[in-house]
Amino acid sequence: MSSLGRASAVIAAGTMVSRVTGLLRSIVLVAVIGSYGEVADSFAYANQLPNSVFALISVGILTAVIVPQIVKATADADGGNAFISKLFTLGTVVLVVTTAIATIAAPWLVIIVAGQADPDIIALATVLAYWCLPQILFYGLYALLGEALNARKIYGPFTWAPVINNIVSIIGFILIGIAFSPVSTDATRWTPGMIAALGGTATLGIALQGLVLLIFWRRTGLSLKPDFRWRGVGLGNVGRLAGWTFLMAFASLAAGILQGNIVSAAAGVGASAAVAGNAWLIFMLPYSVIVLSIGTPYFTQISEHAAARRHDEVRADISRSIRTLVFFIAAALAAVAAAAVPASRVFTRSPDEAGGAAIVLLAYLIGLLPLTILFIVQRTFYAYDDTRTPFWFTIIQCALIVITALTAAALLAADVLPLSLLAAAVALGQSIASTLQVILATWLLHRKIGGLQIRSWMTAIGRFAIAAIPAGFAGWGVFLLLGGSNGWMLSSQLLGAVGTAIIGLIVVVVYIALLALMRAPELKVGADLLKRFLPGR
Repeated sequence: MSSLGRASAVIAAGTMVSRVTGLLRSIVLVAVIGSYGEVADSFAYANQLPNSVFALISVGILTAVIVPQIVKATADADGGNAFISKLFTLGTVVLVVTTAIATIAAPWLVIIVAGQADPDIIALATVLAYWCLPQILFYGLYALLGEALNARKIYGPFTWAPVINNIVSIIGFILIGIAFSPVSTDATRWTPGMIAALGGTATLGIALQGLVLLIFWRRTGLSLKPDFRWRGVGLGNVGRLAGWTFLMAFASLAAGILQGNIVSAAAGVGASAAVAGNAWLIFMLPYSVIVLSIGTPYFTQISEHAAARRHDEVRADISRSIRTLVFFIAAALAAVAAAAVPASRVFTRSPDEAGGAAIVLLAYLIGLLPLTILFIVQRTFYAYDDTRTPFWFTIIQCALIVITALTAAALLAADVLPLSLLAAAVALGQSIASTLQVILATWLLHRKIGGLQIRSWMTAIGRFAIAAIPAGFAGWGVFLLLGGSNGWMLSSQLLGAVGTAIIGLIVVVVYIALLALMRAPELKVGADLLKRFLPGR
């Protein structure tokens, strides 16, 4: 447990700094181009494209395949050198080709994701996309190098590298704000120089984020060199596994594109792509800091135990990791829900905009707990080289997302759903789909490896809920006592952040106090993990 704790602390520290700087990056961006309006939505669509394309070809494949396969390859006579060199060469070739194709196809990709938006928004998004789509290559290199470092239990660089991207972006956005002040929110008034500055800044940050990991490669003890002889080292098995995750990523991407296309009806006039993106950023903060930092070392350990066929230890890992993750995530969920309005104010320019964005955030938050459990359940399938089963339960989730998104569009067309709530309705549909997905995934994993000690972690989740719900209401009460929607917390972005911190602190204190009264055993586990952050530990 001590090694897992140390690894979690390293990841959590890097993730926290990267997420905080990422929040600052978004705050500066909102200050420059806003979150409601034509330019904000244009950039949101253009900058999301490389993430979407990269997710299609790489994220699922890397997560599902790289860590387990590198763990196994280390048992080879050469320590995995040949396998990893061939894998990286193949991966780089695929990334270069895909980046080139995606960049050429930029106009069609923008139409796919933002087809219902105003033509001026689509035109600006297309030009920005030419600057942003090269990020696919650098995102890919970052993921390839980072997952390999994680597989070798070198966790720090992967989580700290995004800080470089955020710092570069913050500086670039500030300079844009100064050079082109006042920055217009009208898409038709953006010049080629403004477009190049915004798109170039975004891509430069991602490039440095990926390339900086090369500095740490020597710590792996592996010799990385180009190798185009791809036969005979087991890449066929990687391809078989990756095929299912590619299809899974494609299905998720298709569902996400449909969601974005439907939400684009509100682009430039209401909560649309930029607002949904910022709400997702807030949603992902606790997920990244807690779930990725604690769950990633567990994934490596589960992969090791699964490779050795030590199934009892895998089951124990699953139960322990879920209890630990949910202990922290329940407090974060209550805190963010209670502070949804001031937290949204950080990424908006007015109290009214914050109220609309908060509804989108709350709709996403419903899916935070299921997504936390899914992290462990899905990666356990990957540890057993099973990518086909996750494909099927993800297909069901995507079908539900499509159904809920189309339902929202139909309600909008029938004037039942206001345009201002369209993004929130789509977000709610995603949360419902994710909840049903994790129920199905857990049942399938139970069938695959036997008992998952479900009673133990469901009992723990019940304890956390008993503490988190009143803690959340206590935080909401503080928000109301300090003025609510008419109070000082919504008067500026800075005060919104201060208010969010105050509410979050109250929620955490009440949550821990209630768990202490219940003598929850997870408090000791949580305290042990937190001690890893202290100097000398």
